[in-house]
Amino acid sequence: MIVLEFKAQGKATQYTAIDEAIQTAQFVRNKCIRYWMDNRGVGQKELYRYNTALRAEYAFVKDLNSHACQTSVERAYSAIARFYDNCKKAMAGKKGYPKFKKNYRSVEYKTSGWKLSETRKQITFTDKKEIGKLKLKGTWDLNFYQLDQIKRVRLIRRADGYYVQFLISADTKVETQPTGKTIGLDVGLKEFYTDSNGHSEPSPWFYRIGEKRMKFRQRRVSRKKKGSANRKKAINRLGRVHLKISRQREEHAKRLARCVVQSNDLVAYEDLRIKNLVKNHCLAKSINDAGWYQFRKWLEYFGRKFGKITVAVNPAYTSQECSSCGAVVKKSLSVRTHVCECGFVLDRDWNAAINILKLALSTVGHTGTWVLDPNASGDLTSTLIGAVLSGQVESLSEESPRL
Repeated sequence: MIVLEFKAQGKATQYTAIDEAIQTAQFVRNKCIRYWMDNRGVGQKELYRYNTALRAEYAFVKDLNSHACQTSVERAYSAIARFYDNCKKAMAGKKGYPKFKKNYRSVEYKTSGWKLSETRKQITFTDKKEIGKLKLKGTWDLNFYQLDQIKRVRLIRRADGYYVQFLISADTKVETQPTGKTIGLDVGLKEFYTDSNGHSEPSPWFYRIGEKRMKFRQRRVSRKKKGSANRKKAINRLGRVHLKISRQREEHAKRLARCVVQSNDLVAYEDLRIKNLVKNHCLAKSINDAGWYQFRKWLEYFGRKFGKITVAVNPAYTSQECSSCGAVVKKSLSVRTHVCECGFVLDRDWNAAINILKLALSTVGHTGTWVLDPNASGDLTSTLIGAVLSGQVESLSEESPRL
């Protein structure tokens, strides 16, 4: 599946109708969560029946397309199933008990409730929410795909406007020629990553650069009266700053991941537990700003797209072991140079990247096997070495038009 996103242009009344549709989807989801809380053990079929009862009871729910209501039910059950799955796995800490949503930002239609124009430049929503016809602004060409390939359509509200996403069933694989190169990557805070060839990519620090502007906008919000129109405007301007930073971080991760994967046949990287790393309050802001998870996500996606091998290895002792003789040289985070008794001297991150590549190559026979994930709608994923990152299989492509 791939995702094509367009900016939606319409009138103020249409935007109000979109907001109402989003609120209705939130209402259905929260009602399903409450029904599950009051009737433990109910499954997805019972929630579908409850949704039918909601449509009969509330006129504003009936005005929303029936498939859009079903999607809200599926989102509710997804949270319930994830909670049960975490309990079965005896996951440490919080299990993700389903919560009520109070700031929903999207509504999702299936194959009904919408209609594209002949030019594929406008979309009309045909349910009783009276959203009507919206213009689609973007660089993607929907004429390239058949209508039956569009499986779902999302309406999304962001700080800078409204967007329409098309989820399309299409093959994203690209045939490429082998390069004969392998590479190991060690991500860090001083440098975004250092590879096994000694090249370092500087950290962009988007959050820290935009932090001054963000604090200014936050002060403006705190000075406005709660519930006033000026406060809503100030909140929107603050949201735009956050949105710009998140987009910068995501685009940076995409660009680097694509370049790395296209230039190598095998890419090895650390299987880091970001959730555990951010518990260090001294480094949490820098770790989140680095965007390691986004970078890994796009490495795995482009690996599948271009038919390259991506390997996640256990990061234990990769910074301590000598890449020349294998001896363990203990060092603190402040020590940035690896100095071994064998006389080998190298940058700490460069040494770690070489060790990561060696670990991947020692088990590369396992990574060459492609396995089908039953929950990924037919997508293929490479077998990873070490612990598996939760949600490593991304069935949706959200590439930028610039890539």
